[in-house]
Amino acid sequence: MGPPTRPTPSLLARRSWPEARRIGDILRTETVGGILLVAAAAVGLLWANSPWADGYRWLSDLKVGPAALHLDLTLHQWAADGLLAIFFFVAGLELKREFVAGDLRDPRRAALPVAAAVGGMAVPALLYTSINAAAGSEALVGWAIPTATDIAFALAVLAVISTHLPSALRTFLLTLAVVDDLLAITIIAVFYTDSLSWGPLALAAIPLGLFALLVQRRVRSWWLLLPLAVATWVLVHESGVHATVAGVLLGFAVPVIRRSPGPGPGLAEHFEHRFRPLSAGVAVPIFAFFAAGVTVGGAAELGASLGDSVTLGIIVGLVVGKPVGVLGSSWLVQRFTRARLADDLGWTDVLGLALLAGIGFTVSLLIGELAFGEGSSGDEHVKIGVLLGSLLSAMLATVVLRMRNRRYRRICAEEERDTDADGVPDVYETDQAGD
Repeated sequence: MGPPTRPTPSLLARRSWPEARRIGDILRTETVGGILLVAAAAVGLLWANSPWADGYRWLSDLKVGPAALHLDLTLHQWAADGLLAIFFFVAGLELKREFVAGDLRDPRRAALPVAAAVGGMAVPALLYTSINAAAGSEALVGWAIPTATDIAFALAVLAVISTHLPSALRTFLLTLAVVDDLLAITIIAVFYTDSLSWGPLALAAIPLGLFALLVQRRVRSWWLLLPLAVATWVLVHESGVHATVAGVLLGFAVPVIRRSPGPGPGLAEHFEHRFRPLSAGVAVPIFAFFAAGVTVGGAAELGASLGDSVTLGIIVGLVVGKPVGVLGSSWLVQRFTRARLADDLGWTDVLGLALLAGIGFTVSLLIGELAFGEGSSGDEHVKIGVLLGSLLSAMLATVVLRMRNRRYRRICAEEERDTDADGVPDVYETDQAGD
């Protein structure tokens, strides 16, 4: 009797019911935040191009904060450096949870979203670089702008077009976005730190270490943790490293696994429940309001912006590079692992998510400001490129995903069908019995 045959690995298969339920809760919060983000960006864009544009610029340039600590920042800078630190803190919590207790802890499950995220960042960067190669180093500094995926904006698009993604596709989209965030954070820290002051950076380790010590002891008292978090942020900001990196480091410090078995969320999940609504509903929309306020001007000015290689590189990177990178990397994983796509799903579904990944907004605009300088002509071209590229990606994704929506409705109906009293859909119990 020969050795047992190994089952053919399956890509985009359903995960466990607790994981599917957790991801569903996250995506519902992010969907509401995404709608607020789109609304805030639209208000900022309209205000910046209205007869009251001077009021928008005055508000954006209004300085507040203590000058003695070098924190007399404009409201726009507070949104980018301060509020986005909350967004990256939540990203750090989600990253650690995925690597410790989520899909990324299993190399077989992690292979597809990791490869898709890497390909989805590499190809847009290469396309942008090739388009701007003749423009010189001033334009090439923005190579990372079209590499980011905005999960909140993408989910807002899904909500608007009323499509029903199956749990496997939702998990893939969220995990891809988590890895994308990790790569974006690394790029910001490594490539967009102009000057580094080692003294404040070394001092930042003190409050960060105390914060880590307290959370490892499962301390939840905000009056102890918040001052340490603020001190870490201030010192990282003073060091020259972008202050949002402090948010990621603080998120990484929070433990995921409960110290003792029992009901209730762990500390990372507890913080995530507390701060995700603040991030999605307040921090990111306010940043979008200030970041999206580009003056479009007339047809001549818009035509000049579209003729700029920076704008063109961003649009091509988002609309073409993202889907080619995500879809191509996913196909290579399937080819070399000899895996097959899960039943009822096909490469058209992967294409739809790959197009959706071309919606790069929050982090793309942040990298654009770091690359070209806030308010510069290059930054204005970045905003137009990101807005148009994200809009085109959203429209293309809408066409593909709406074509598959009838199938998605059927799959979701099967996943939600429940004939037992335990609250777990039958299809997940069947999967568990098969495993």
